[in-house]
Order: sequence, then structure tokens, then C-alpha cells
Amino acid sequence: MRHVPAPNPAADAAEATAAFTALLTDEGRALLDGLRDHDPAQELATATRLRREHPAALVSAALGQARLRQRAVAKFGAQDAYRMFFTPNGVEQSTRASVATYRARRFEALGVRRVADLCCGIGGDAIALARAGIFVLAVDRDPLTCEVARANAEALGLSDLIEVRCADVTEVDTSGYDAVFVDPARRGGRGRIFDPEAYSPPLSWAIEAARTAPRAALKIAPGVPHEAVPDDAEAEWISDGGDVKEAVLWFGTTPGARRATLLPSGASLVGRGLPDPAVRPVGRYLYEPDGAVIRAHLVAEVAAELGEGGLVDETIAYVTSDELRPTDYAAAYEITDVLPFNLKRLKAIVRERGIGVAVIKKRGSAVEPEELRRKLKLAGPNSCVIVLTRVAGAPAMLLGRPAGA
Repeated sequence: MRHVPAPNPAADAAEATAAFTALLTDEGRALLDGLRDHDPAQELATATRLRREHPAALVSAALGQARLRQRAVAKFGAQDAYRMFFTPNGVEQSTRASVATYRARRFEALGVRRVADLCCGIGGDAIALARAGIFVLAVDRDPLTCEVARANAEALGLSDLIEVRCADVTEVDTSGYDAVFVDPARRGGRGRIFDPEAYSPPLSWAIEAARTAPRAALKIAPGVPHEAVPDDAEAEWISDGGDVKEAVLWFGTTPGARRATLLPSGASLVGRGLPDPAVRPVGRYLYEPDGAVIRAHLVAEVAAELGEGGLVDETIAYVTSDELRPTDYAAAYEITDVLPFNLKRLKAIVRERGIGVAVIKKRGSAVEPEELRRKLKLAGPNSCVIVLTRVAGAPAMLLGRPAGA
């Protein structure tokens, strides 16, 4: 029987750290620079060629890092991503640069000059804070992650503003800092963790740590139940390009406030405690609130912006109005047809109107957009928006176009 060696996490960690350190040498950096635009589909041929000139372990580490940099471009942009270093978890869990920059500017506006960044990961938030002129103590308990964070601070010329410390965040004294930022790990060996008390560190510990500082921000999952938000915290949901990225609990700002912030515009909607809008018949325009607005339970605030805006259904976050009004917080569509859902009728309409391109949206419907798209067999020069939803409790299909198109 073939002998399988027992796992040795300490040895594996030391090997990974040594492989990463080799990338910081002149040879490693030159190798990485040459792999900037390499094609992953040609990786085997590339590896074979490079191993004639470089140690196999270094080539393997460089190819792995090159893949991570290519993935990181979506979060950090090409200019930073190809100078930075990453781990697989770091690419997956790090904050998008646009979100980190927004949060750093908010810290700066609050007068914060020194931040303890607990669970700093590869340093994405620390970089944004330092670029805002804030000194950062960046803490993580994983030695390799700390080496990567330190290398990133150096690569971006921020070493004077970022001190990286390898330690258990629960044992770090933050009393000398204006603010604390905590980004607990929300993924484990089996994937995403949904129980906040299973975060590392637990959310309850992070909240207590936040309460000891003059200002604090805790990054949490955007699906956090509102009842889990402490009374003394402001809860902010942030979207970027229409996708909800995260929620943040702020301490030392406005207790009990609910906020939705939309990037890249920076538009920020604060709740006023308005009651849910009334249900009304579908008007000429349909408004689809941004996901951050919906998560923050601020649909009523958007409806108030629209004058006589109301809901199409008491359980659906679509707002309708007879009037087109500009709003930063919702996409507007001009509705041409309001019909009970009927696949045969919908097929006939798109055929008669020569619809070849359709944007299919759903909310409160069991129909899957891609399955519907296949069944419609779209063909023709025209386009439309198809909204599958409920109107006053009944399945409905709304047809229209982007407002102003």
C-alpha cells in the first residue's frame, strides 16, 4: 500500500511563504513582469520554456501569481494589480478598490488620522486608507498574508503609512488609534459562512472592539438581517456599478441610521423612517431601485422622491409612477404593456414586433429569464425590456424600454 504522509500545516505554510519570498527577489520580479500578458491557455508551454532558465519552484510560484494578478484587475485596476501581490483568498475576499477608497474618504472626513485595520488580509483597505493620508496598523494572524500585505505596501510606496503586524487581532491594543476597521473572515473550509458568530473573529467580538474606539467600521455581509444591527450603529449598504458589494456597521456616527451608497457616483440615501408606499396600478414608468436601496429598506424614500410613486405589489420592490423624474437611486423604464403572464401571448408579441434583443428582469416570479429567452426564440431588429413580476398579487409581464430611449 502506498504511504500517504500526514498533513503538516506548519510545513506547508513555511513552504508557501518561502515560495512567495522568492518572488520578491530580482529574478522573481523579472519573471513576473514577463508574465503580465501571458495566456493561461498556453501555461504548460510557458512553464516548460521558463524551467529551462529558472528553478521549477520559482516558475510555478510566478505562474500562480500571474494568474492571481489577472483576476485582481477587476477589483484593483491594471495599474495596481500588476504591481501588487495576492493569495487566492486575498483576491476572493479583498475589498474592491472603489469601495475601499470610498470608505477611506469617509474615515478622512470624520477626522480620523490613525486606524487599526484588524483582519487586514492582503492590505486592500489599508492601501486605500494610506492613500487618504491615514496611518494604518494592519493586523492579520496568517504569516503569508502578512508578508503579502507588507510587500504590497512597499510596491505601492506606502510603507511609511502602513505597519503590518502578524498577530491575533483579539490580542491587539487599539487604544492609541482614532478608529478601528474590522473585516472578519466570512469564509471557511466549506465556503461562505452565514452565521455572524461563526465569523473569524465573531461579529459579537468585533462589535465590542468597535465600541472601544472613537470611530469604527465593521465590514459585514450585505444579507445581514436588520434586527441583527446594533441600536448604536449606523448600517450602510454599498453597491458598485449596480451590484451590492457589502454592508458596513459604523460606530461613532449616527446611531440607528440606515444608508444606501451607490458607487461610482457616491450618491448616498439616508433613511427617514417612512412607511411603506401604497400599492397602485402600474403607471407609465417603472422604477427599479438599486440593490443597496432595497437591502437598506429605503424603497419608500425612493418612492417619495418620485412624487406619487407607489408599489406594483406590496411584496415587490418595484416603484411605479405616471411621471418621469430623475433619481440617482433607481433605473427607470417606460412601460408600454401591462399583461397577465402568458407565454403564448408573449411569444406572439415579440414575434409581431420583431424583437431580437430583450433585457429580461424578474422579481417575485418563478420564471427563469434564460429559460424564457430560449423559449421566445428572439429574432428581429428591435429591442425591449421584459419585466416578470407580480402586480397586485397576480403574475404579470410588463413590456417597455429604458426611459428616454
